[in-house]
Amino acid sequence: MISLGSLFGQSSPPLIGVDISTSGVRLVELADAGKGVLRLERYAAEPLPRGAVVDGNIENIEAVSDALLRVWKKSGSKIRQVALGMPPAAVITKKIILPAGLQEDQLEVQVESEASQYIPFALDEVSLDFDVIGPAANSLDDMEVMLAAARREKVEDRVAIAEAAGLTATVMDIESYAARAAMHRATEGADAKAGAGQRIVALFQIGAQSTHISVLQDGDTVYEREQPFGGVQLTQDIVRAYGMSFEEAEARKKAHDLPDSYGAEVLAPFLENAALEVTRAIQFFYTSTPYTRIDQLYLAGGCAALPGLLDIIAGRTRIASALVSPFAGMQMGPAVREQQLRTEAPGYLVACGLALRRFG
Repeated sequence: MISLGSLFGQSSPPLIGVDISTSGVRLVELADAGKGVLRLERYAAEPLPRGAVVDGNIENIEAVSDALLRVWKKSGSKIRQVALGMPPAAVITKKIILPAGLQEDQLEVQVESEASQYIPFALDEVSLDFDVIGPAANSLDDMEVMLAAARREKVEDRVAIAEAAGLTATVMDIESYAARAAMHRATEGADAKAGAGQRIVALFQIGAQSTHISVLQDGDTVYEREQPFGGVQLTQDIVRAYGMSFEEAEARKKAHDLPDSYGAEVLAPFLENAALEVTRAIQFFYTSTPYTRIDQLYLAGGCAALPGLLDIIAGRTRIASALVSPFAGMQMGPAVREQQLRTEAPGYLVACGLALRRFG
């Protein structure tokens, strides 16, 4: 898995995963329970004010750092080293072929030389990282290397947020990679039984303002796309239906404190629209790639656990569908409220994937 980890040093215990999204900050702390089993020690979330993060860009560093400090205190964690994520749109990734057997310093020079061909910015304006994937498919004398680059200012914004909260950013990853790592760990048992090597799996992460779609075959990503649809549309529907402020509508939506007519008049049309968005995305995948099927569809993100969403998507797409619980198969620490976690877990996929960096 390619990450931006070497920008700040490699991951090493202890470490917590922190996901900064448009709607809030989520934190996950994992521990090794022994015999290959992980334990969820703590998790927590804190909402962000509107406009603090827009399209993955940090617009209000103070508001986000305050939220990060609150969520860290709320969680009860004592760990100050964090793994953070960059939105996929903010990171340029490219597979390149280089001669095998290069020394580390030679490899860095070659990577920088290759990077200048693919990055539309001056190299002194970007944070650059690379990961050796392995031997090239068609040449034993070459190797495949994954290159990753992000605008330095966007990386530094996230580092500054951690520092302002009294924490230290030791790993910077890519959110979509972290999500896929968490999904793979949580679903590998089920996928192995179903013959995952032959299956095509789609992950829909439905967030506040956008849905990120990843399609994988045999663990390799064959398609990625982001479309502007998310839970904020439901909040806006509530605002229009009941004359609430956006903040009140968001709070009452999360607290399940809405009028009796909400289910039929507001939620049901939103679910229909969500299912339509998913089916359109799948059709676009079929028409823009050589693939003609999806064998398994997974839902994640803060919006994924809405009552009825999974059933309507499974019915409209006619594809086996399931929610991803990134903590499946883990032990639960004494601070974890398991009943609450059942509905909230799909929203922690990225944070969990970031926390997994503690284990290499």
